[in-house]
Amino acid sequence: MSPAIALAFLPLVVTLLVRYRHYFRLLVRMVLLRSLRDCLSGLRTEERAFSYVLTHALPGDPSHILTTLDHWSRHCEYLGHMGPVKGQILTRLVEEKAPACVLELGTHCGYSTLLIACALPPGGHLLTVEWDPRMAAVAEKLIHLAGFDERTVELVVSSSEEVIPRLRTQYQLSRADMVLLAHRPRCYLRDLQLLEAHALLPAGATVLADHVLFPGAPRFLQYAKNCGRYRCRLHHTGLPDFPAIKDGIAQLTYAGPG
Repeated sequence: MSPAIALAFLPLVVTLLVRYRHYFRLLVRMVLLRSLRDCLSGLRTEERAFSYVLTHALPGDPSHILTTLDHWSRHCEYLGHMGPVKGQILTRLVEEKAPACVLELGTHCGYSTLLIACALPPGGHLLTVEWDPRMAAVAEKLIHLAGFDERTVELVVSSSEEVIPRLRTQYQLSRADMVLLAHRPRCYLRDLQLLEAHALLPAGATVLADHVLFPGAPRFLQYAKNCGRYRCRLHHTGLPDFPAIKDGIAQLTYAGPG
């Protein structure tokens, strides 16, 4: 390519860099730097974050543990967790709905798990599902560090597609008053339909879905809005540490099979 042609494209490149600078920053922090650190340390970001929590957070204090994770993500390495803004929405909804049983699909590092566990009513139970064994190991240690045991939080290491059909028989979960979808947005629709097919959603159940705008779950949202079985609301937010990148939590209220 000649210098003249390269110079002709320079204004376009600069415009794209300025317009999409937040996405480029996210790409660098979440993909490039993370991959380099994973390679050099032999540990994942979540495992390094837990080591930081062990030395900086107060055991038995979930709020301080969550704040420590937020600090790590903001100042050390981007964690890709739910973050404090979405966390406030989740906490408020759990406190308002007071579900006896919550199903979380996608434990990740355990951040949203702690939020739900803290907001549960007395006697409430959370069953959280994580397919990645290394991620589940981090979450399990974080849950125990926060002071929760298996009576409150039960962690299952498996894929959601395998667990949902066995919830009633193997895990004695006959109904989920609230569901948090926080694993892979492309799996949200499949898993919602699995929950419906196995009659695990009672009328009035709340289904929350994270990351419905970024990276997005368009088929899930279209189904929820058009099938006639849900009342839908979208809580608009930004990504943690990247508020200019728009995201949101979908809140669905199940009206019954209809």
